[in-house]
Amino acid sequence: MELKLEVVITDTQTTIQLNHNQDRITITDTETNEVKVEQPSVYFLVQDQTIVHIGQATKKMKYDGTEFNKIIAIYPSWEVELPYLEQIFIAEALENGVLLQDVAKEESKIPKSQVKTITEYKDEILLILEKFGYPLHVKAPKPEVKVAKKSAKARHRWTKEVSQIEFFVDTRESKATVMWQKRNEMLLKAGAKMMPVAPLNKDGSVGFSAKMGDKLRADYADKFKNFVTTEDMILKSVNEVGLFLYYAGTNSWLELLDTGGKSIDAWTRVD
Repeated sequence: MELKLEVVITDTQTTIQLNHNQDRITITDTETNEVKVEQPSVYFLVQDQTIVHIGQATKKMKYDGTEFNKIIAIYPSWEVELPYLEQIFIAEALENGVLLQDVAKEESKIPKSQVKTITEYKDEILLILEKFGYPLHVKAPKPEVKVAKKSAKARHRWTKEVSQIEFFVDTRESKATVMWQKRNEMLLKAGAKMMPVAPLNKDGSVGFSAKMGDKLRADYADKFKNFVTTEDMILKSVNEVGLFLYYAGTNSWLELLDTGGKSIDAWTRVD
């Protein structure tokens, strides 16, 4: 499957425009219990990269009883009916062991004429979300096992202490000095050496990380020459640093090390 997407990223929201007329996905940070949608949609509630609820909404609504810090809203085109789309997402999650809260009990049988359209659309959306770090196939811990639940992705907290530390990158043909100077600002110092060419997938195709890395490089084309940065740059996150320098492909939180070899993950990780 090959998809062409247009992605717009702000401090609090990622908007993904699909290669359809009006289809899009928004991934929004939230600190409230409100679900806000621009138009009727199917939404996922996410807590620390883990999908915890799937539903559908037509307007702003409050949602009590479930903790979440992100809302993924899926706005399909008119031929995809929301009740069927919600139903097939829930079935996919439960089949793969994802523990959803407040699962919708009412089910409508998907007409045969809709099955192919709904299934193909579901597969397309899940592929995109997985590439953005929100898979629907991660198995949650079994309820009877009394162990601390770990999120699919670690959380990190910026502090003033961390803002004063220089971190160094030396991996995948790249070398750089980086400082996490503000919550949404990573300072990449001039003279950073970039990986010249993105690695391809095993089948020879260009991967998603390579495309995102090349887009970042195109945005900052005036700030490097011969794959060496010519001035200080501001990127938005550790992940953007990894994409820009070496097309990701490794956990960048473990690649940024201080002078003593302590990673930025160890400095900022919230357990």
